[in-house]
Amino acid sequence: MRFTLRVWRQKDARSPGRFETFEASDVSPDMSFPEMLDRVNEGLVAKGLEPVAFDSDCREGICGACGIMVNGRAHGHTPGSTTCELRMRRFEDGETLVLEPFRARPFSIVSDLSVDRSALEGILLAGGYVSVGAGSAPDAHAIPVPKEDADRAMDAAQCIGCGACVAACPNAAAMLFGAAKISHLAALPQGKVEWSRRALNMAEAMDAAGFGACSRHGECEAACPKEIPLGNIARWNRHFILASLFAPPERAEESTP
Repeated sequence: MRFTLRVWRQKDARSPGRFETFEASDVSPDMSFPEMLDRVNEGLVAKGLEPVAFDSDCREGICGACGIMVNGRAHGHTPGSTTCELRMRRFEDGETLVLEPFRARPFSIVSDLSVDRSALEGILLAGGYVSVGAGSAPDAHAIPVPKEDADRAMDAAQCIGCGACVAACPNAAAMLFGAAKISHLAALPQGKVEWSRRALNMAEAMDAAGFGACSRHGECEAACPKEIPLGNIARWNRHFILASLFAPPERAEESTP
């Protein structure tokens, strides 16, 4: 297979960017998208040119580091998959592919297709954890959890923090990311102790980082490689409203609504 790539090139966040065109030839249909970029970079290095910078790590759809906008869609056009799970057979031979970084004000350009997504970590540090002594692994069923709650927590915990929801949102909101973290903690007994503090602190950190507000376009759910449901945002909004009215952040509550 052969493709024409229009790739966004930008040295760093302070430098102007531009599109450059490259040819990707001898591409196997079974290659993943990063493997195709590896092939292109090998050719660039052989010619003494600067390779295209992009992020990847596990290449198994687990870490989310590989996030790229492919033809205007976060992670490409295959639902429920990361960029590294996107196979070249999903495209037409000879197709032109436009590659851009995840664009959002809190995501500064590191180089080319690589962006700094540490702003998402700031939201987590603001309250997306459980501050209790966990100790060693407890015995099975030591803390009874209804299956419905466990399933809801596990569904939300699938979030890998790739930032696709932010890149797809017209407002660059991180609501689905934060809501996934809120939901998977608040659904379990260990996370219910500080639900109010968490809801308020994470929202404050999201605003401080420069993320936009949710206007329920639903693009985040469509772009999420783990298909986190949009309903989690409603749960965060409910927690935030109740915490704002009844539970100041310095007070810990023992139950969640």
